[in-house]
Amino acid sequence: MKLNFSNKRIFRYITIIFLILSSFLIHPNRIKALDKSIGENLFIQHCSGCHVKGGNIIRRNKTLKISDLKRNGIDSPEAIAKVARLGIGSMNGYKELLGEKGDQIVANWIWEQSQKAWVQG
Repeated sequence: MKLNFSNKRIFRYITIIFLILSSFLIHPNRIKALDKSIGENLFIQHCSGCHVKGGNIIRRNKTLKISDLKRNGIDSPEAIAKVARLGIGSMNGYKELLGEKGDQIVANWIWEQSQKAWVQG
């Protein structure tokens, strides 16, 4: 089958789309690693001033440690994202500063750190 110019262009676009989609399917760990890095950076920029190493310099019982999170009813990444987005108590929400889906990305990172007791490595 001989391809004319428009068929070649369509074939090229289909090939490019396939390669892009397959890269996401083949390398989902790269996307997770990127989210972790972004989550850590968002935390450092917007949260670490009060929540040093998962603690809380303003209210001792409002830390990001797993026991405090669960005791305060913040027991999932979704719950953390809601607090990051809207705020709670004396903490303001950071929806605009975190950007689109930034609340979810930083919440997933915080949840992972709480599971590891905020011990790196």
